[in-house]
Amino acid sequence: MIEHVSAQTFHARRGRLKNAFRYGVDYILTDMTLGAPPLLSRNRFNLFSVQDRRHGGPRGCGRGILWFREELERRGFPLEGAQLLLLTQPSFLWFHFNPVSFWIAVRDGSPRAFIAEVNNTFGHRHCYFAAHPDFGPIRHSDVIEAEKLMHVSPFQQVAGRYRFNFGMTDQAFNIRISYTNGTEGVLATLEGARRPVTSGGLLRAALRRPFGAARVVALIYWQALKLWIKRAPFLRKPPPPKPLISDSSTFSGGGA
Repeated sequence: MIEHVSAQTFHARRGRLKNAFRYGVDYILTDMTLGAPPLLSRNRFNLFSVQDRRHGGPRGCGRGILWFREELERRGFPLEGAQLLLLTQPSFLWFHFNPVSFWIAVRDGSPRAFIAEVNNTFGHRHCYFAAHPDFGPIRHSDVIEAEKLMHVSPFQQVAGRYRFNFGMTDQAFNIRISYTNGTEGVLATLEGARRPVTSGGLLRAALRRPFGAARVVALIYWQALKLWIKRAPFLRKPPPPKPLISDSSTFSGGGA
């Protein structure tokens, strides 16, 4: 099972200094099996590729979907009949960088648990696990809260909380991540339709958004330069958090 999600992401900084931007991104939704079109490969070089070693575990030393399965088992998730998926930006030629990927456990067409796999540009990773206590369906109106534990932006402290709203249907994704720390914070969204992956669609994505992950890194540094020009305080990076994964601290139904 492999799908192409041509999405839009929006970021808006809150607080004393304002900054906002929107750009297109291409994600792949996959169960990490074979059967991809010629321009997309698993664990080998191609125009686009998804590499097990880049996901599921420490950065650069991942174990792919086996790691996700073990984390679910450790928390008592009923794996029988569940579909395990990865939503991620694929590598483009030699370039790879993912600010956030999502491991998703689906049952009866609904997401029941997910792990937000967050990476920063300093080589660090932290993962946030989210699920209802009874592993019931996760709806977009549900609010999942987690303590921020990893340095992501040099302009934001390692403090405050994330609020996730995770929307997944058979047709589309609608994901909202709100970070707040007092009067400061960031709102990030990811929205896109799910479509069968085709070589034509991938080729159009390469022409529409050339350089793939390298483009993502360039856009991150461009926004950082704009904040630096605005005299946003620049913070030194702390060491990455331990352990690698943390659970959501609260989970409640409510408005987004």
